[in-house]
Amino acid sequence: MQPLNGLKILDFSTLLPGPYASMLLADLGAEVVRLESPSRDDLVRSMEPQIEGQSAAFRYLNRGKQSLCLDLKHPAAVKVIHSLLDEFDIIIEQFRPGVMDRLGLGYEALKASHPGLIYCSITGYGQTGSYAEKAGHDLNFLALSGCASHMGRAAQGPAPLGVQVADIAAGSHPAVIGILAAVIQRQRTAEGSHIDISMADNSLALQALMAPGALNGGRVESYESHFLNGGGFYDYYRTRDQRYMAVGSLEPQFKQRLLETLNAAELACLDDATLKVRLQAIFIQQDLAHWQQRFAGVDACVEPVLSITEAAEHELFQSREMLLTGARGERQIAPAIRFNGQSPSLPDPAPSRGQDSDAVLARSGLDKQELESFRQSGLCG
Repeated sequence: MQPLNGLKILDFSTLLPGPYASMLLADLGAEVVRLESPSRDDLVRSMEPQIEGQSAAFRYLNRGKQSLCLDLKHPAAVKVIHSLLDEFDIIIEQFRPGVMDRLGLGYEALKASHPGLIYCSITGYGQTGSYAEKAGHDLNFLALSGCASHMGRAAQGPAPLGVQVADIAAGSHPAVIGILAAVIQRQRTAEGSHIDISMADNSLALQALMAPGALNGGRVESYESHFLNGGGFYDYYRTRDQRYMAVGSLEPQFKQRLLETLNAAELACLDDATLKVRLQAIFIQQDLAHWQQRFAGVDACVEPVLSITEAAEHELFQSREMLLTGARGERQIAPAIRFNGQSPSLPDPAPSRGQDSDAVLARSGLDKQELESFRQSGLCG
């Protein structure tokens, strides 16, 4: 038994924030049914590389889920969703505010007959406010929230990140927290909730160390102005082969071990700016492999900057069983939340579009004649 066995979720989302959130829930045992359009594909499905007609990213994000192909603009779709909500009483959606209302599937319309419904809306700028109708992407949310104003280099400005911080850390994760909190509340009160997840709001909230000071008369941080964003020796250092070592030796004992390992104990008295220059002059003298070996047994918060494929082979993630291989040789990142020391297992593969339509629709109470009628009408593509 997994912790979330018994939770049943209808996921109307595409791309990244919603699917990542529902993947986390599915990994923990929730039953997740994706609602997919018969005429408009999820763009992530067509990314490269492809594995059996689906991108590797799609297969990761949608593992362990089922797929119901349903034309939400068809009048009968509302009836189907209402029927399914007798069983699937959690919804995740990622449309702009008002879209689900126009489809007849907004929270107020559904909760009238399903008062225990938990309805999570993930948007860029929230359900209310002056930006509610605007489009945006990860870069925009980080920019407006102030995050991008201190993530980068003084000489170049903000740097686009390879990890979608706003989508996942400010979208998917708060959505999962909100859903599970609403489940606990529903157990006490029998009442559902409409959860409003704004990726811009949550990006602002992520700045737990720098924002409180700036908002209360302290310094407004910029690029390389704080000891945690490159303003001190806590930083990345280029090696001779154009790779990097990450030095996080903030505490005195770690700083001491760093300098001792570099045979540079005399640098301990230097200010951060001067120390940073001297450290770079040392690291540039040798290749990454040299420094990896040098610091391998040293507890000093110094580690190599690895590529994704190098990370997958690193002893840490191998020992944590963070990479799993499917029946067809496909490699995936394992579920990262562990309970009671159990080893992770690879969830079922991501479904093809509409793969589970008949089975899910049958659970809505439709008979064979109605199912065939829906197919002929184009409701399911």
